[in-house]
Amino acid sequence: MAAAALLAYAAGRHASRSGGLVVVERWLNHSVLLVGSAVLLIVVSLVIELEFRTWLSQVGCAVGLVALIFGGVPIAFLAIVLSRDGWTERTAAPGHPDRVLTVTDIAFSIDPVYRVELVSGTGWSARHWSMGIWDTERTDFVRVDWSGPDRITITRDAKVTVFDVRPDGSLSAPREAPRPQGPFMPR
Repeated sequence: MAAAALLAYAAGRHASRSGGLVVVERWLNHSVLLVGSAVLLIVVSLVIELEFRTWLSQVGCAVGLVALIFGGVPIAFLAIVLSRDGWTERTAAPGHPDRVLTVTDIAFSIDPVYRVELVSGTGWSARHWSMGIWDTERTDFVRVDWSGPDRITITRDAKVTVFDVRPDGSLSAPREAPRPQGPFMPR
């Protein structure tokens, strides 16, 4: 069972890469739950297999289990709290409701850090394509939006980065250009 939990987590971790299946990532990319249950199952199997005939082995097992519980519960709680994503903004492509641009605040602070992705497809076949993680404190990120039915533009203070969406829903390589400046261009 522990090996099954680790294999499930490995599949979810693999799906979290750019181009992975969205449903598999959502269901199986939970390190605290799956790796924690694998560790718990291994400890339970060791306790069941061992014989505790001596007083010293019983006390040693009890101390080990208490340390595991008091150490594991706070670590699991902090991992769950710190792994929660903030708000997500979703914008469908013009003319393509099966292509959705998502901007998620993944920071655990007041300074936002944005993960920008394209989700293409629907249901079990939906895949997500990463366009990067943008830290507003260290980069000059301004906004991201659809600049056409098959084009996404990430606007920064000095540059614009353009991604084209291919017919299969994947992204082209990014193209960067200087940001045009003019009297009517927002800063």
